[in-house]
Amino acid sequence: MSLIVWAAQPQGVVAQTSQPPPAQAAPKPAQIDRNGVLILIRSALIALDQGNKTGNYTVLRDLGAPGFQTNTAARLAEIFAAQRRDNIDLSGVAVLDPQLTLLPQIEPNGMLRMAGFFPSVPTQVNFELIYAPVSGQWRLFGISVNLGQAAPAAPNVPAPAEVKPAPVQKQSPSAASAKPAAPTPLEPASAQKQPASNGAKPPAPNGAKQP
Repeated sequence: MSLIVWAAQPQGVVAQTSQPPPAQAAPKPAQIDRNGVLILIRSALIALDQGNKTGNYTVLRDLGAPGFQTNTAARLAEIFAAQRRDNIDLSGVAVLDPQLTLLPQIEPNGMLRMAGFFPSVPTQVNFELIYAPVSGQWRLFGISVNLGQAAPAAPNVPAPAEVKPAPVQKQSPSAASAKPAAPTPLEPASAQKQPASNGAKPPAPNGAKQP
């Protein structure tokens, strides 16, 4: 949900010229401390929260610069009707510290601009604020509120297919009853056959006669 309220700028007569427009100056960092930043952010968002809860946006309007006050309280009630209907609660901004995504800077037109979010759960409050200098004070000139998801959502992917284990193969009865062959027993050394003789007799001992 994004709600943007910008102050109405007066329309003027623009004279045509043949000269090219001057180069736009770049924004420059604002000389403001952290406490000042917290006061500006919280005062604007708390006033918006109170308006959403009461339906009376007079305080939010009175905090604005003269250009912002061109929006009547009734007009602000119409703009933020969706937040009231959804019972959006912004009270957490009073105790949470904002995380700035755009540090306070001075725009070329002299406006103070900043942006960031409050990391609340389950939704975070994104904001963008613009302030105009009025009598030495920064007064609300524009406000944008966006309610988003606090944590990144995981993408919707199909669940992986279930992997089933392979079935165990059963052995056949014949293979299961078969017995391993018995090993061949070794014969003792005495039982081994002697090699065949060629007919020669071993010599007789000394003094003995041959038959």
